[in-house]
Amino acid sequence: MKLSRKNGLRATALGALAVSGALVLTACGSDDNTAAPNGDKTSAAASNIKCDGAKGQLLAAGSSAQKNAMDLWVKNFQAACEGVEVNYQAIGSGGGITKFNQGQVAFAGSDSALKEEEVAESQKICKGGKGINLPMVGGPIAIGYKLDGVDNLVLDASTIAKIFDTKITKWNDPAIAKLNPGAKLPDSTIQAFHRSDESGTTQNLGKYLSTAAPADWKHDPKAKSWPAPGGQAANGSSGVATAVKDAEGSIGYFELSYATANKISTVKVNTGAAAPVDATTENASKAIAAAKVKGTGSDLALSLDYATKAEGAYPLILVTYEIACDKGNKAETLPTLKAFLNYTVSEEGQKVLADAGYAPLPAEIATKVREIVPTLS
Repeated sequence: MKLSRKNGLRATALGALAVSGALVLTACGSDDNTAAPNGDKTSAAASNIKCDGAKGQLLAAGSSAQKNAMDLWVKNFQAACEGVEVNYQAIGSGGGITKFNQGQVAFAGSDSALKEEEVAESQKICKGGKGINLPMVGGPIAIGYKLDGVDNLVLDASTIAKIFDTKITKWNDPAIAKLNPGAKLPDSTIQAFHRSDESGTTQNLGKYLSTAAPADWKHDPKAKSWPAPGGQAANGSSGVATAVKDAEGSIGYFELSYATANKISTVKVNTGAAAPVDATTENASKAIAAAKVKGTGSDLALSLDYATKAEGAYPLILVTYEIACDKGNKAETLPTLKAFLNYTVSEEGQKVLADAGYAPLPAEIATKVREIVPTLS
């Protein structure tokens, strides 16, 4: 089935997402993501992997959003392909793209698509070609908080923007109180935590805030480094999650698996729909299914609808891409690169995502990625 670049990913694309019931991405960063569960299970699908000339070592780096998935994929691939070593370093999207554009890795993982200048830079490494974005997994970014006596906090894009921009500094601020009638909000200072490292998760949060609350978030939506004044910084998603877990009156952002693993309460988002929307895998899936392909040719960069008001659609989402050269890949690693990515996007590779707390790609996107990977040269 061919994917039209003009058509949105319709609800039919949601079938693959709904199967797993666990669409939780670890947020992009330099943490090791040990907090997320079930990251070491090996699937029987390893017996169906096609090695297709894979050999030697394949180096990759980037988003830790997909680290648990990578752990599974690497374990299965290496078990099936004797003598092959895949080394993926979860150092953050920015670090991965830097290494890719310096020619240090065969592919990079990123929670945001390449910028124009990064594509231009990739042409120095991808001789006769350029870096392209191949989506692999997607999921929700949760806004986690710790506030004694408040179990069902509701915020909207405007209040989230003002909190992280230090325009709202008290938990009993009238804007928060209006969204939470009856809640016992304390007259205490909000401790807002953000990422200290370059992060696609930070960038996706910025895109959401600048789209859904443009009057309240004036910062660069493309920034991977934290752009706003004030707040407290922590390294990686694990650092932010730990800080929120340990500090009363705190709030931060990270993927849902960290909230689940650390038993951190998450914000319900008032999107303008009939009811506030929980940060769940199913609700994120509804938003991801409405994505549109904005890339051209072999590039499958997606445009996400951060301002969705669809019932039950959680708007704060991200997609993790594998970034590789469409042409000009190193001859010594190309067979292994293609074999590995062919596996990760295959039905077998996508099925094992549930073991790591992820969900498969929507069917239409997976089909298109499967068409592109064999053409890498």
